[in-house]
Amino acid sequence: MIPKLIDTHAHINFKDFKGDGHKVIKKSLKEKVWIINSGSQYSTSKRAVKYAEKYKKGVYAVVGLHPFYVSSETFDEEKYRKLLESPKVVAIGEIGLDYKDDPDKEIKEKQKEVLVQQIELAQQSGKPIIFHCREAYNDLIELLEMFNMGCAHCPHSCMPNMQGTMHCFVGRWSQAEKLLDMGFYLSLNGIITYARDYDKVIKNTPLNRILLETDSPLLSPEPYRNKRNEPVNVKLVAEKIAEIKNISFSEVAKQTTKNARELFGI
Repeated sequence: MIPKLIDTHAHINFKDFKGDGHKVIKKSLKEKVWIINSGSQYSTSKRAVKYAEKYKKGVYAVVGLHPFYVSSETFDEEKYRKLLESPKVVAIGEIGLDYKDDPDKEIKEKQKEVLVQQIELAQQSGKPIIFHCREAYNDLIELLEMFNMGCAHCPHSCMPNMQGTMHCFVGRWSQAEKLLDMGFYLSLNGIITYARDYDKVIKNTPLNRILLETDSPLLSPEPYRNKRNEPVNVKLVAEKIAEIKNISFSEVAKQTTKNARELFGI
């Protein structure tokens, strides 16, 4: 089975799909939409792996501790290493920084500390990274630039030129440029159908550096906004990108699928 589209960031492993997760997955696979389920803490990471292992092809997992949970859950590296033993785990994520609601300095530093630990785990395991970033792009870019300088300039055990993508990118073009210069992809979802705020980023970003996602069950694209999102809706994201870039849907589908397969090795 060759995918037509790949939803590079979904959460069928969340409780919103407790009653019909496999039904949603089978619907997506029937439409030739492959799915990468992302964890946000250990429990959802483990569940993402269990989902992925039930399917020979088309369903994959990402494991990691979301910055939202670093205050309530300790990052247990060995437990995550165990999850990485599954051949269906294709990345570390979603990890990063989240400054929504203006957390205090202590929480911000804790987020950075746990992020660094997970970046190092990703580099040791040879996995790409799915980054979460909300209202913290400048701090995240500064940290990533430090890593990409290489060990001669960095206090951490790291290697330059890490691979990964910015999940749900909603930053400015000036920030996007820096991330693209470091070799990262930008992942876009239903938010781009709500307003024209991201047209400049989409027009300026080369198609070979764009990934598609839904962030299901969140961020349903128009006309399904405020309803539960599903991976099949990634088609609407692709259509919007095609419209903004003034290219065909098939060109967007073909290139973004190629991008995802190359980055995640699927």
